[in-house]
Amino acid sequence: MKKILKKYIPIFIGKRLLLLFFFNKKKALHKAYILFSTPLKGKVLPDQEYFLEEAEDEIVSVKNSFLQTYRWPNMGETVLMVHGWDSNSHRWKTLVEKLHQQNFNVIAFDAPAHGNSSGKTLSVPLYAECLQKMIELYRPNYIIGHSVGGMTTVFHQYKYPNPEIEKLIVLAPPTELSVIMEGYQKTLKLSDNFMEALSQYFKEKFGFHFNEFSVAEFAKNLTHPGLLIHDKFDEIAPYTGAEKISKNWTNSKFITTENFGHSLFFDEVDDMIIHFLKN
Repeated sequence: MKKILKKYIPIFIGKRLLLLFFFNKKKALHKAYILFSTPLKGKVLPDQEYFLEEAEDEIVSVKNSFLQTYRWPNMGETVLMVHGWDSNSHRWKTLVEKLHQQNFNVIAFDAPAHGNSSGKTLSVPLYAECLQKMIELYRPNYIIGHSVGGMTTVFHQYKYPNPEIEKLIVLAPPTELSVIMEGYQKTLKLSDNFMEALSQYFKEKFGFHFNEFSVAEFAKNLTHPGLLIHDKFDEIAPYTGAEKISKNWTNSKFITTENFGHSLFFDEVDDMIIHFLKN
């Protein structure tokens, strides 16, 4: 029964959007955007609370969002961590502990609508604005971003170039918004006309049509030394996208893993990250 509901509920939602589009185009596009931008999960779970409560915390305001930050202070250089979609800062637990043991000062924050932060929706431009605020406050030497957090890390340097950041680490990033939106269209069975109008909605809201928001293209502007890690069989963010980023990010080291999944929760990946930061 759950499988049936999972299959047909998105189609039902899509049909409602198409019907609304016929009568009220503006309202339908707004609802489609809100649906796309609303995470399904990512709030802090009971078994995640203890680790996060051990950190020094601070609330940072960005626009209408109150962002929960976490600090594991130390005497070394500062690492700022940017989690992905439907996640929160707890996803960094093992890496935080390892970095702290290596004397790094570690900072993480929950994105809007995730973890203990406020908000109901998230977009990469908003996430990049939040990241900029964190950089201004904490002056990190290094940034590590996973998935949409990696996507945001690259876009951030496109929009807010900062040569003071010494190194960037990007893990399993989605690359092309157009590819993501193709999946959105397929899931909801939306028409091409609807998607063309939604692309224009994004253009007016963020300054980009779907095909113009490309992390691979943004990577051409990167001059920072970088580490890009992506699994060859990633089922969430296509590996081919990481190959494009690698070609355009001239000062990066590209490491391919196999069967590590999208999350890359493996000691080998942590070791690669720490080695890159220390050398």
